[in-house]
Amino acid sequence: MAFLPFPAPYDFRLSTSRFRAYGPDPATLWQDDPADPGGGALWRVVAGRSVRIVAAPAERGSGVLVEAGSGSGMDAAVAAEVAHLLGAPFDTAGFSAFVAASGDVALRELHGRFSGFRPPLAPGAFEALVTAITAQQVSLFAAFAVRGRFSAAFGHTPDGAAAPGAPPTLRAFPEAEALAGVDPAELLPLGFSGRKAEYVVGVAQALTSGSLGELAALPDAEVKERLVAIRGLGEWTADWFLARHLARPQAWPAGDLVLRKACSRHVAAGRDLTTPEVRALAARFAPFENLTANLLLLGSTLP
Repeated sequence: MAFLPFPAPYDFRLSTSRFRAYGPDPATLWQDDPADPGGGALWRVVAGRSVRIVAAPAERGSGVLVEAGSGSGMDAAVAAEVAHLLGAPFDTAGFSAFVAASGDVALRELHGRFSGFRPPLAPGAFEALVTAITAQQVSLFAAFAVRGRFSAAFGHTPDGAAAPGAPPTLRAFPEAEALAGVDPAELLPLGFSGRKAEYVVGVAQALTSGSLGELAALPDAEVKERLVAIRGLGEWTADWFLARHLARPQAWPAGDLVLRKACSRHVAAGRDLTTPEVRALAARFAPFENLTANLLLLGSTLP
């Protein structure tokens, strides 16, 4: 197994908690280890190959071990996608220094409680946008269930020999090219509403046509401008795209209800904040709004 380092402290199990919290996801599948209640593996199809990711033992250093099927080692494509999936772009060391110097009691308490947390990211633009669409105005449990059925129906199985122990339900997240020509009605049995099915197909068409351009090369404001021009994608979706795909440091989804509740609980001592008040909080956490939002959300979902 190849070693992929992450700056210490890094807690693999804590950082992957969202993949266990809301039910199984065939595209990013958690597998518990019966022999080790604190262990487990994260499975993903990367570059067509099944990939198993586990926490590295202490003697190897801070990071993860990666085992890929259909090959003898971890090539550059696998390493790059796994690193992005596990949140490599985030400056967690800079954030730790910011928290320590901030004097913000609530932030320091959460940061200390969840030491080693590095938020995961959606590796692909289509996956990030479908994830956001499925989560619009429903619970995350419902969103995960719909997305799981979507991956099972349209995602392909790994190519060639699988890594040892690969779950048979593992699927690659569907590609935009596979959905661009689909009749939206085909998504209805998976739990999509008619409108969300149309949104998913519309996003696939926008991505495959090249009309969105190279979003990763654009500044935040222009990314949002291009995304909200697509039917079904509003500011909330664009903010989460910036936060959970592009890992933009100052992404701050002020309109997110769960983030508003988290800010009310941890920052305002339980007083219900309005969306404008949450938006105004961004300046307090600059330039680490994205990592702060992820930490606040984690504090509201884990004991």
